[in-house]
Amino acid sequence: MLPLAFYQRPDVLTIARELLGKHVFTCIDGELTGGRIVETEAYRHEGDPSITLHLQRKAKQAQALYQPGGHAYLYTVYRVHTLFNLTTHDAEHPDAVLIRAIEPLAGIEVMLRRRGLAVVARNLTAGPGVLSQALGLSPALNGELLTGPLIWIEDAGEIIADENVLASSRVGLEYAGEAAVALPWRFRVKDSKWTSPAK
Repeated sequence: MLPLAFYQRPDVLTIARELLGKHVFTCIDGELTGGRIVETEAYRHEGDPSITLHLQRKAKQAQALYQPGGHAYLYTVYRVHTLFNLTTHDAEHPDAVLIRAIEPLAGIEVMLRRRGLAVVARNLTAGPGVLSQALGLSPALNGELLTGPLIWIEDAGEIIADENVLASSRVGLEYAGEAAVALPWRFRVKDSKWTSPAK
């Protein structure tokens, strides 16, 4: 299990990059599910207009961002989809990493049931809303520590070389302006079929 010190470092970009290849797990209602993280996005309080607007729009839920690194930040978009973020740095800096896609590894039958799917396909966990549904995550777990027993991340010993990582602009931030859209703070494992479909 990753120690809280992993999340409490000051550089959210490094954390977002290093989360690639780590394994995230949940144990919700006694059912274990998990997978390999293949896509993340970084959000930093400094130089990132999107986080400023987010803090205004989601003021109540966003209080979870003002916690030391290593807490889950879960909120809904479009009143339907839950997004799974994790806090980084310290309580004074509302920095976060969004987990956008995972390669499913554990509890796949449970994930299929939660997603209402019959067969394993990319849309099982490729995208932040669907992966949260597959992992059984909801805003009720907002603020939960990432050291278990409900949510945790493990180091599986995989180091992904820089040439196997794609860095690009984040998804769906047009509302925050060109400066936010231009930041190359989305990280993906190259050639993974499990990364989310958005360009």
